[in-house]
Amino acid sequence: MENFQNTNKSRRYKAYVSIFGTTQIHLRNPWTIAMWSIAFPGFGHFLLNKYFRAFSLFIWEIYINQATRLNQAMVYSFTGNFDAAKEVLDLKMVLMYIPVYLFAIWTVTAPLWI
Repeated sequence: MENFQNTNKSRRYKAYVSIFGTTQIHLRNPWTIAMWSIAFPGFGHFLLNKYFRAFSLFIWEIYINQATRLNQAMVYSFTGNFDAAKEVLDLKMVLMYIPVYLFAIWTVTAPLWI
């Protein structure tokens, strides 16, 4: 798409055509896509029909959630047992979790704000 010149003055494209096919046909609210991506990384990409990235982020979320024991730490913190939550949580893996989580939200919403 190097030879494409945008003459569209709309806020969002109606469709984006790449070598892999059409990836977006319907206009979608960027806030809805962002909220799905915040709920679980990869879900926003599923809504945009970007399946490879969606499955990658989905599998990464499941793996990193198990490796950090994030859900167990959340249960301990919700019950007020903060010392047990600190002991259970693997801080090095959490530092890998945060950038990928933010990347998932950013990659889903950045093209939609144009």
